[in-house]
Amino acid sequence: MAERRRGAALERALLDAAWEELTARGYAGFTMDAVVRRAGTSPPVLYRRWPDRDTLVRAAVTHVLERSHIDVPDTGSLRGDLLILMRTINETRVRLITVMNAHLAGYYQETGTNPGDLLADAREANGDAIWERAVARGEIAPGRLTERIKRLPFDLLRHEILISFAPVPDAVLEEIVDTIVLPLVEQGA
Repeated sequence: MAERRRGAALERALLDAAWEELTARGYAGFTMDAVVRRAGTSPPVLYRRWPDRDTLVRAAVTHVLERSHIDVPDTGSLRGDLLILMRTINETRVRLITVMNAHLAGYYQETGTNPGDLLADAREANGDAIWERAVARGEIAPGRLTERIKRLPFDLLRHEILISFAPVPDAVLEEIVDTIVLPLVEQGA
């Protein structure tokens, strides 16, 4: 007889099953019933936590991002921090970014969201610390720092990944940081 899952263990199992269902069938084929079957549970157990598939999808993506947490680098320079964070994303998240874009296209269309919306919490937790430290060190002009500029290096990285469905060459990451991002925010610019 299988051991009964409860609490955090049950929630992890449900979210893992939801992610597996998304990657196997995409959003178009994603159903609450399929997640119930994959998790080996009952509908009330799932519906008590997530009332519909949209909230379950968002929770599953958040779960996967938390499971693959990336530490915020602190090299002592904005350039170093951005490059290390972008390299880490490039090395560890190409498949995740590709899956989120390919398999969740219907989700974005149905909910009016986009991949950036699902990645926002993780990006803000990592990115904000990098930008705040750069401002405190006097590396960048805070008045030039907008939300769009803070997203820019990561949006460009995601764009490059989606063009090739492969990791981005390091020279491209350096070009993004050195010729696009830093000139926009540096003090004397």
